[in-house]
Amino acid sequence: MHDTITVCENGRPLTFSFEAIMAYHGGGFPGGVVHGLKAMQAAFPLLDDKLLERREISILTAFTGPGGRDALEMVTRGLTENRLAVFRPLGGKDVITDPPGPYLFRFAYRGKTAEAVIKPGHVLEEFIRLGGKKDKSAEETARHEALKAEMAERLLPLAADEIYTARLID
Repeated sequence: MHDTITVCENGRPLTFSFEAIMAYHGGGFPGGVVHGLKAMQAAFPLLDDKLLERREISILTAFTGPGGRDALEMVTRGLTENRLAVFRPLGGKDVITDPPGPYLFRFAYRGKTAEAVIKPGHVLEEFIRLGGKKDKSAEETARHEALKAEMAERLLPLAADEIYTARLID
């Protein structure tokens, strides 16, 4: 399925759905939740042919959004256990003018590191523009909220490899 991810906790499989992650997150950034989920779906199979032990996964990302952070935390417990670090310069300046922007995730597991980088065209320029704008009008705020939901609805049904390119790195 495109809306779940399964990891292990001491050998016991745990499956997390988009809806469960959204409930944990609180709902404000559904697009970010989808990005966290899809990046994990793209990268995890490269790290092992078995389900990953969630508490052995470390993450370095340029993604600063709370939806992505909560998706990564719920699945891996990386934030709570200090295995999740955000380093904004990792992704360049901007997703539109200097891809991948914040949409870059590195997952380390048992001596391997996989990187998931967004493919062009999945983040609308209007979304980026409104997201970075200070002092949005009520209309702009409403439009930005609509674009967050639109992104989640558009990307969730897609396979992770349609959105992210994943590869092992040194």
